[in-house]
Amino acid sequence: MSWVVSTQTAISFSIYRYTSRFSTLRRLPNPNLSLNALPWHPRSRPLTFRTAALLQDAGAAAVVTAGAYGLGLTFDNLTQRKVIEQSLSRKLVHILSGLLFMVSWSIFSTSTEARYFASLVPVVNCLRLVIYGLSLATDEGLIKSVTREGKPEELLRGPLYYVLILLVCTMVFWRESPIGVISLSMMCGGDGIADIIGRRFGSLKLPYNQQKSWAGSISMFVFGFLISIGMLHYFSALGYFQLDWIWTMEKVALISLVATVVESLPATKVVDDNISVPLASMVMAFLSFGF
Repeated sequence: MSWVVSTQTAISFSIYRYTSRFSTLRRLPNPNLSLNALPWHPRSRPLTFRTAALLQDAGAAAVVTAGAYGLGLTFDNLTQRKVIEQSLSRKLVHILSGLLFMVSWSIFSTSTEARYFASLVPVVNCLRLVIYGLSLATDEGLIKSVTREGKPEELLRGPLYYVLILLVCTMVFWRESPIGVISLSMMCGGDGIADIIGRRFGSLKLPYNQQKSWAGSISMFVFGFLISIGMLHYFSALGYFQLDWIWTMEKVALISLVATVVESLPATKVVDDNISVPLASMVMAFLSFGF
């Protein structure tokens, strides 16, 4: 009886080895082919993800760049048709271009290279400003829509600083840090709205700076705070970071106050607001939230 059991065991073991070999040969038609190179192998999936992320980020960068160009072109046409004033057009571009660019961060992939693709948008705009600012080429629409006096060399000051801050916040902080979000919110939203409100309702000037008004400073604090909170909530809802909202609102209020005071100082001819406001916001946000 024992030899029957032994014979059955030997036969079963032989069948198992044969079927296992057949299965392996069926899956690996080339014995020299590495497992990692096969599409079904788990280790090959990151390559597919990287390819998809690359295509997504390249497409997103192209769409956002075209959108930025279209935004400027739209306000240029509105200015030429005298639908809106040049000063208002300049500030609306100032407000919308940065905030919409920041919102667009969410359409980029989760890869580590995503920020570099997003940074191509301010890089392209930076090159445009340098080319037209040095009068290597002419774009009257761009000059009228983003400068105060319509001079090409103005592109190399405030507008260029603005784009460089966008680049820094994208490369250094990206969407995982509240620091860049708050800094851009204060520069784009707070400072931009302060100028619009100040020009229309700023009859009562600050005692230490006759170029600034109480209406402008109050609106910068209020809207800088609200836009910062709104953008933080946007990125928090998407899962990029989580915040204690009571504590966050207190810190953002302090940052808004400091940025408002810095913007109100009579130092515009020494340091442009597009540098002083976001840098002050970065420092305070870093002290509040850490890196």
